[in-house]
Amino acid sequence: MRRRDLFSLAATAAFAGCASAPEGRSRPNILFAISDDQSFAHTGASGDPVVRTPAFDRISAEGVRFEHAFCNSPSCTPSRGAILTGQECYRLEEGVNLWSSLPAKFVTYPDLLEAAGYQIGFTRKGWSPGSLEAGGRSRNPAGPRYDDFQTFYEANPPGAPFCFWFGSSDPHRAYEKGSGIASGLRPEDVVVPPFLPDDPEVRSDILDYYFEIERFDRELGEILSYLEERGQLENTIVIVTSDNGMPFPRAKADLYDYGARVPLAVRWPESVPGGRVVTDFASLVDIAPTILEAAGIEIPEDMTGRSLLDLLKSGEDGRVDPTRDHVILARERHTPWREGRVGYPMRAIRTDQYLYIRNIEPDRWPAGDPPILGEVDPSPTKDLMRARKDDPDFRRYYEAAFSKRPGEELYELGLDPGQMKNVADEAAHAEIKSALAAKLDQHLLATSDPRALGHPPTWESDPHHGRLTLEQRQ
Repeated sequence: MRRRDLFSLAATAAFAGCASAPEGRSRPNILFAISDDQSFAHTGASGDPVVRTPAFDRISAEGVRFEHAFCNSPSCTPSRGAILTGQECYRLEEGVNLWSSLPAKFVTYPDLLEAAGYQIGFTRKGWSPGSLEAGGRSRNPAGPRYDDFQTFYEANPPGAPFCFWFGSSDPHRAYEKGSGIASGLRPEDVVVPPFLPDDPEVRSDILDYYFEIERFDRELGEILSYLEERGQLENTIVIVTSDNGMPFPRAKADLYDYGARVPLAVRWPESVPGGRVVTDFASLVDIAPTILEAAGIEIPEDMTGRSLLDLLKSGEDGRVDPTRDHVILARERHTPWREGRVGYPMRAIRTDQYLYIRNIEPDRWPAGDPPILGEVDPSPTKDLMRARKDDPDFRRYYEAAFSKRPGEELYELGLDPGQMKNVADEAAHAEIKSALAAKLDQHLLATSDPRALGHPPTWESDPHHGRLTLEQRQ
């Protein structure tokens, strides 16, 4: 089906859906707030003892916090493409790569909301980074760009429902070194993730990251206050998340938890009982169908995500839907810092007890070819780990982040929450590894992953629309 035909049909279905809404009830507004490179653990609501996130904590306390939320791909462009389209990133052709395009034939949820009469817009980082023109688009897939939320709100007709994407660039690097300590955050209070060396330089780097998380949260709080002052907050679905995990070695661009597991909280007082923590697995692919269902718009058949609305409305804590017991993760080319400008393709399945990762090209360097290791963002932590890689106290961290990996990885999460001990080759885990691999393959086939179908993808020869210099990746 051509995109314009689908768009027309979706608009018709949308208006039909809206017409069936209870009389007198206005359609909900939608505020989607997304930080840039924030891991799941780093909010006050999730128990971090240092970072201060009162806006996120409020959404969690008055709504639902998802304990097991994951991006579809731990890389900005494919993650945001999956959110907007409600489809796994490997279904988006060139859009599976960082600095790519999102072909115009892929309809996004803002498109469908606009067709149904919603006012749509975004500020700062929408679908990005990449080329709109190469995908045949004249505007960002998130909608028209505005300077800020207030400008967007004041431009809308009174009473018209809106859907707004607040896309911060925080806490994406680069950071102002020392900003965290200067703001009053204490290095001694930092909980250093188990895959990073516990060093003063690392603790300070984490505080700089926290400083930017707090800035995102303050700006979110300002939008919430603005809506509340105008009596619009109670009829607004607020969704807060991140596109992928923290920009540190063995996190962002990797399928381990600190790369792919993200914060997610949803508030909608009119329909969603608050004060709950749900442990069902949620993928950010599920955001688009959730928004469409809440707005009374028919979900297109090619959306592979599953609406979370039943979970949100259930009033229950913990595991609500027993079938939501896993999530699928994927990655293709993050950056071209390898010979031949190729990527490091991976697929994974995460359950309550295990993380199984398939490295499709294990002969390649996962963090990019040495010595640049350009897949990992430049940072004081990266510099420290490289400088001290021969130090016995640092070697295991360096190797875990930068060395080559086997074709399969398996982590037993109850014993190894930091995912540092690969048990894929242990006989005691052969049966569970086989079962997870089969479940992963089943999903990849059902959702038409070209690699699973045996169709040679063009992803590694597709253009990279950015400009990277050696200095940027050092």
